[in-house]
Amino acid sequence: MFFRKKEKIIPVWVIIGLGNPGKKYEYTRHNAGFLCIDRIAEKAGVEINKKMFDSLGAYCRIGDTDCLLLKPQTFMNNSGYAAIQALEKHNISPERLLVIADDVSFNVGSVRIRKSGSSGGQKGVNDIIENLGTQDFPRIKVGAGKRPEETPMVDWVLSLFKDEESDALNSAIENVSLAVEQIVCGNFDLAMSKYNKTV
Repeated sequence: MFFRKKEKIIPVWVIIGLGNPGKKYEYTRHNAGFLCIDRIAEKAGVEINKKMFDSLGAYCRIGDTDCLLLKPQTFMNNSGYAAIQALEKHNISPERLLVIADDVSFNVGSVRIRKSGSSGGQKGVNDIIENLGTQDFPRIKVGAGKRPEETPMVDWVLSLFKDEESDALNSAIENVSLAVEQIVCGNFDLAMSKYNKTV
């Protein structure tokens, strides 16, 4: 198994999935980042249940790399608090902060991996940029479905994924977990070439 547990973890990567806490938001489009973190944790054999950095988190080992997985509990628009606390505590630079978030510019099933860039209107990513004072951190965008013109944005991102989208969503989540393996082990370009997907 690529993921292996280790007793003492000193993280060199922080992997943060964005979403909103609470059962009613669990399978909404805005929680694609949380769903990806859950899959990564499952493969790592850890549970995201320890309270830290205004988040639920877990330390794990991915390949030969010590990592910290986080699901901020501050709601989407305040995700930056968790990110900056974790980086400062472990003396990690933003270049080793990997953010996983939904993106309504892409169909469900799409994955977009980038080394840096603007928030693209994603408010959680934007809050991280504002708190860190830089946009130079890697991120993975998970397609949450393009918003119908007649549907307000807030209603769309807080709507549930449809049953007919489940296969595409699960495929994207798995691809994200595989991309994370490559990224934290130093193979960013390989991750981009292999797992960037637009459907």
